Amino acid sequence: MSDTTSTPTPPAVPLRIAFIIGSSREGRFAPVVADWFTTQAAEYGGIELDTIDVAGLQLPTVHPDWGTPPTPELAALAARVADADGYVILTPEYNHSFPASLKTFIDLHHTEWEAKAVGFVSYGGVGGGLRAVEQLRLVLTELHCASVREIVSFHNGWDHFDEGGKAYEVDGAIGTAKVMLDQLTWWARALRTARASHPYKS
Repeated sequence: MSDTTSTPTPPAVPLRIAFIIGSSREGRFAPVVADWFTTQAAEYGGIELDTIDVAGLQLPTVHPDWGTPPTPELAALAARVADADGYVILTPEYNHSFPASLKTFIDLHHTEWEAKAVGFVSYGGVGGGLRAVEQLRLVLTELHCASVREIVSFHNGWDHFDEGGKAYEVDGAIGTAKVMLDQLTWWARALRTARASHPYKS
C-alpha cells in the first residue's frame, strides 16, 4: 500500500519590495499618493514594504569617486537597496522627466539594482508622470533592472484626493495597482530564484 500522505508546501517567503518616494520638493504631493499605494500593497499581501523617502535622506551633492568607502549612512542605504527583491518607484514629472534627487539616489547604487524587477507609480498634470516613467525605464535598464509594463498613473493627481488625502474616483487606479503588483511579484519571485541558483553577472 502506497503512502498517500504529502509533504506540506512551505509558505512562500514574502517578497522584500523597496518603495522609493522620489520627490523632495517642498509642499510636495508625493506623501498623499504614497499613503494610498502603501494601503494597496498591504491589501495585496505577500509583500514586505521598505519605504525609502528620498526627501529624508542626506544625499551628497557631489558623487564620491569610484572606490571611495561610503559613509555609514550611505552604506546602510545601499544595503537596503541590495536586500530588496524588487522596487516600486513613485515619481512626479518635472519638465518631462523625473526629479534630480531621484537620479542622485539611483546613481549612488549600481550592482544593487541588478537582476531585480521594478514597477512605477507616477503623478503629474495631464501627462500623469508617464514621461518621467519612460525616462526612468531607460536609466534602470542600463543598470540591469527589469521594469514591468503596467504603470499606476494619476493624471492631474490632486483631483483624485480630497484635502485630507482621502482618495476618490480611483477605482481604475486600484485595479491597475493590482495588475502592476501581479507583474512585479511574478518577476521579482522569478528573478530571486534565478539569482539564488545562478548569480547574475553584468
